Formats: sequence, structure tokens, C-alpha cells
Amino acid sequence: MSEEDTLFEFPCQFPIKAMGKNTDNFNTIVIDIVSQHVECIDEECVKTRLSSGDKFLSVTITIEATSKKQLDAIYQGLTDHPDVLMSL
Repeated sequence: MSEEDTLFEFPCQFPIKAMGKNTDNFNTIVIDIVSQHVECIDEECVKTRLSSGDKFLSVTITIEATSKKQLDAIYQGLTDHPDVLMSL
């Protein structure tokens, strides 16, 4: 498989999930990173969930993915941010 090979057919709906500490601005950080690579993020496409002890927060944003390159860039941006502990 080459770098551009993927099992997805683009465009497609794709959930991006990031997890980090439950801070006042974690949700905004994730939205800002994803927004750099997506034209528009609808509020209805953003879901948050607290961990059982309220220490961590997961943010899931479902986007209209247009390419593997776009997804790679989003995940790289999330991975590079110090507040993002994990992204799926």
C-alpha cells in the first residue's frame, strides 16, 4: 500500500476524538486544531464526555473528511499539542 492508499472513500463522515485533562479550554483547543483543516464545524457535530472521576474530557468532532492528507494533518496537529493526551 502506498501512502495515499486508504480503506476510506472520500468524502466521508469521520469522527475525530481527542482526550485531555478536564480544563476550561480543552474543548476550544480541540475545535481550533480541527478548524484549521475543516471549512466549517457545526456545533451539533461536537460531543464531549467527562471521565468517571471528571478528571479527563474527551471531545469528538464528526467532520466531512475529504482526504487522507487532511486526516493526517488533523491528527498531527492534535498529537503536537501538549494538552492533548491521546487522539483516535
